[in-house]
Amino acid sequence: MQDPILKELKTRIGEKAEIIKIDVDKNPKVAQRYQIRGVPTLIIFKNAQVKWRQSGVYAVRELERLTNENL
Repeated sequence: MQDPILKELKTRIGEKAEIIKIDVDKNPKVAQRYQIRGVPTLIIFKNAQVKWRQSGVYAVRELERLTNENL
């Protein structure tokens, strides 16, 4: 459900940010490191620091706003 939203977000933000999707079932160490309990969990990083995180599906406009705020 989140996949088409992330594709649209990439179209809107272009090269401003990189979007990476990680399968937590195949990468349990990543899930453990970032304490991911729910799917989807969205995390915005800047300079290797977590700037924002939340679980759940978000609309593209909200994600675009959050991305721009945290650039």
